[in-house]
Amino acid sequence: MRVFVPGDSAATSIGADEVAQAIALHDPSLEIVRNGSRGALWLETLVEVETPTGRIGYGPVTPDDVESLFDADFLKAGAHPLLLGKIDAIEWLASQDRITFARVGIVDPSSLIDYEAHGGLVGLRKALLLTREEIIDEVTESGLRGRGGAGFPVGLKWRTVSQTINAEKYICCNADEGDSGTFADRMLIEGDPFTLIEGMVIAAIAVGATKGIVYLRSEYPHAISALQRAINVARANSVLGSQILGTSYEFDIQIRIGAGSYVCGEETAMLESIEGKRGVVRAKPPVPAIEGLFGLPTVINNVLTLSTVPMILAEGAKTYKAFGVGRSLGTQVFQLAGNVARGGIVEKAFGVTLNELVHTYGAGTLSGRPLRAVQIGGPLGSYFSTAQLETSMDYESLLTAGGMLGHGGIVIFDESVDLAEQAKFAMEFCAFESCGKCTPCRIGSTRGAETIDLIIRGVKVDENKKLLLDLCEVMTDGSLCAMGALTPLPVKSAMINFPEDFTGAPK
Repeated sequence: MRVFVPGDSAATSIGADEVAQAIALHDPSLEIVRNGSRGALWLETLVEVETPTGRIGYGPVTPDDVESLFDADFLKAGAHPLLLGKIDAIEWLASQDRITFARVGIVDPSSLIDYEAHGGLVGLRKALLLTREEIIDEVTESGLRGRGGAGFPVGLKWRTVSQTINAEKYICCNADEGDSGTFADRMLIEGDPFTLIEGMVIAAIAVGATKGIVYLRSEYPHAISALQRAINVARANSVLGSQILGTSYEFDIQIRIGAGSYVCGEETAMLESIEGKRGVVRAKPPVPAIEGLFGLPTVINNVLTLSTVPMILAEGAKTYKAFGVGRSLGTQVFQLAGNVARGGIVEKAFGVTLNELVHTYGAGTLSGRPLRAVQIGGPLGSYFSTAQLETSMDYESLLTAGGMLGHGGIVIFDESVDLAEQAKFAMEFCAFESCGKCTPCRIGSTRGAETIDLIIRGVKVDENKKLLLDLCEVMTDGSLCAMGALTPLPVKSAMINFPEDFTGAPK
């Protein structure tokens, strides 16, 4: 009999290891599988029991609950206050459109056999039967866009690299997930790393690359270990190496660990870091697709982008593009964080409303106080008010509403939040994390924080608000990369949507 106890860092941070140990001590005959978290973080530690009728869940389980679970005969789905019933029937999970996260929480992340049993490697095996052009055509037809924030068409980037004549090319996976309130990359790597590996191999075949790099942040030790284990297993089973699945294709992956710089999430700063240099943004052109890592053509995609590719090859572009709206096709992995009752991973087709994510899935604020603001897209994303909750969550609608999707992070605030202080934080964050290469970002962010502080203190409020807007314009137009160019987004959105916080009046 198999019992599933998540082994990812979200679950282990609240005692999953102790729960697994307590279950094993009570019944050593059980096979305990350390799966990834399903993303319903308020239910962790979520313990699942494999039964003839499906997996039955109990949660949130603490080590002190284990004895009572055995007393209730939980191995046979016995009644207990923590009984959740069949996992697949839990509405919060069942109503999602899980494509990228289809196997997360279900498979043993260290078992290639389990991965294949749940549909893994089907996309790669199909790709091996296609030409490079046919693979790229399929990805292009799907409408897949980069999930790291820019939303650039993946097929176009791959085609550009494919058409270069260099003998050596790279596939770089940007796993430097630095945005506050985002954790999808980490959870996917810890819960289903073979999906990322498969996606990278397909990309390599499509563009003619032989080397892959995963740039993974040092703050993710569990993810580093999980991915390295999976890479070792993939090599041992010819998913990576000199003869991929018995063919003449060659491709291997190495992990490079970032040192904690936020700006290294920008693709060219990441390349500098991988090359052993200071993480400073490069001027473009040339773009990395032409002249990237070590001066060679390089595909740079993030974890979610590459991990979506296997499904597109396995099921076809038409199946994937049946989800979504307009030019935003497929699904997005949203991450609910902040003052939220039910935080976690929600994968839905583009077009779901912000209101549905915050209230249906998130169940409102954890504090129980009225919702006031929602920040979308990380620390450089816009602040939305409650009047904007019906905004469709897709690239074009968010752009029209003055925001951006970013990496899909959604941070919720109740009525206690001070948006002037949040705007000041955005400028301070930029000042701290700036690589320092360009003046608008390096100096503008410092002057911006000082100006907002004057507004908060009530010093020449109208004059300083005008000065702040002028500064935001300079930063947007003059910064070398998105670090400085996007910092004005949270500042301006806070000023527009919450003007009452910028009057300088005592709070």
